Amino acid sequence: MKQNLSKFSLPDNFRGKPAWFVQLWWIVQSTLFACSPQFMFGWRRFLLRFFGAKIGQKVLVRPSAKITFPWKLTVGDFAWIGDEVVLYSLGEIEIGDNAVVSQRSYICTGSHDFQKDSFNIYSKRIKIGRQAWIAANVFIGPGVNIGEACVAGACSCVFSDLPEKMICLGSPARPIKPRSEK
Repeated sequence: MKQNLSKFSLPDNFRGKPAWFVQLWWIVQSTLFACSPQFMFGWRRFLLRFFGAKIGQKVLVRPSAKITFPWKLTVGDFAWIGDEVVLYSLGEIEIGDNAVVSQRSYICTGSHDFQKDSFNIYSKRIKIGRQAWIAANVFIGPGVNIGEACVAGACSCVFSDLPEKMICLGSPARPIKPRSEK
């Protein structure tokens, strides 16, 4: 079966805010947020909070990060969001205290039901645990939970939950060895 996009419709309140508010955020993100100097972390925290994100203390978000719907984002204290990270927050994204999402990673809460000709869109929450490290260029798919202090190695693709305190690699990502404390 192939999709017939003439049958597609966005579910009611899928974005969580009115269209004008979404557009306002996208304008602010592409100007005031993206053009802010690297050191202006407080400014970007302010903008995200203003648009409904729950942002902890001393969170560092790089100006090149992209957040689709900030009102669906929760970030814990001292977490880092790196350069060119995409938080495709069609659904809720929760990032724990002291967690790191490194450059060019893509956290994707949404997809389409390719088995229906209407190509229905859906979202599923993603949770990244405290002290987890999502290394560079990692893709995390809808509905995934990353355990506390877990490492998702560079260029990994994560389609199912990863356990706490493990180093996980590959496509699909799998636990390789424990994350040792030194």
